[in-house]
Amino acid sequence: RMEGFGYYARPTGNEYRGSLWDGMFHGKGSLLLPGGGSHRALWVRGVPTELKYIFADGLEYDEEKWQYCDGYDRRFCTEICSGFKPPDIPHPQLTNLDPPKIIPEGCYDCGDGFYDPETRVVVDYKHQFLRNADHDEHEWILRTCRKAWDITTEQNPKP
Repeated sequence: RMEGFGYYARPTGNEYRGSLWDGMFHGKGSLLLPGGGSHRALWVRGVPTELKYIFADGLEYDEEKWQYCDGYDRRFCTEICSGFKPPDIPHPQLTNLDPPKIIPEGCYDCGDGFYDPETRVVVDYKHQFLRNADHDEHEWILRTCRKAWDITTEQNPKP
């Protein structure tokens, strides 16, 4: 069985990097997710303790002191870390990535990939299959996510 420090790649695209004991995650380690996020934890015989989730952009989730998109402060992580863009820049920041990913025609950007409402399939940003959306996720994406055909208005409209 695997023991010591190493990594274990799963067919799903998840990868564990850290301490192993008797074939189990045991000690400090990270479970890296295909979308770029990760779970860092102290593992005890395969069970995570002291679990922290790290988003793909490096933002660490903290249940106690969460200040990101909480209803009062809607800034992106990059805006929190680097500040707002100067007001003379013509286009607002639409996503945490600036410039944002180009969404395929007829699709939505749902945060971890693109969603095609015709096929109800979510693919990652490299166009690899992630999941089929159920009815609730479909409705949420249509209601809240950025569409490929969204057009931003100009800062200074032409007379």
